[in-house]
Amino acid sequence: MTMANRVREFLDSAGIAYDAVTHPRTATSTESAQAAHISGELVAKTVVIHHGQGYMLAVVPSTHRVELGTLQGLVDIPLGLATEDEVGTLFEDCDLGAVPPLGAAYGLNVIVDESLIDAPEVYFEGGDHKTLVRVAGDAFRAMMKDARQGRFSHHV
Repeated sequence: MTMANRVREFLDSAGIAYDAVTHPRTATSTESAQAAHISGELVAKTVVIHHGQGYMLAVVPSTHRVELGTLQGLVDIPLGLATEDEVGTLFEDCDLGAVPPLGAAYGLNVIVDESLIDAPEVYFEGGDHKTLVRVAGDAFRAMMKDARQGRFSHHV
């Protein structure tokens, strides 16, 4: 698999310039950053969260871990991590664990950690474990214009 169709269609229809950065197969966004020789601070990791009304995406740098309690306080609803089966159903055109942060492409709300907002460029999973998508910082901010922002992660 290469970049997921929904990811490509979303970026193209929004007129967002991007590059596909290929790398050897990896299992995590941190490993993807290392394999592509990119700072993990610039790689957006997407965590799928479930709540009473459905799902949302929490987007943090690959070098960070979501603080679920802090996130729950920000959105003021009970939260939990989605199961692999739930993620597979929501992102059926993506390899399991290669979730892009493009909630609009999948009908999901997004909350993005403030630590990514001022990045000069951002990389994210394109739907498989061999491709990162690179966008300019302005393009990432445009993609996240409807996303809620907050501090809900810590560096690991």
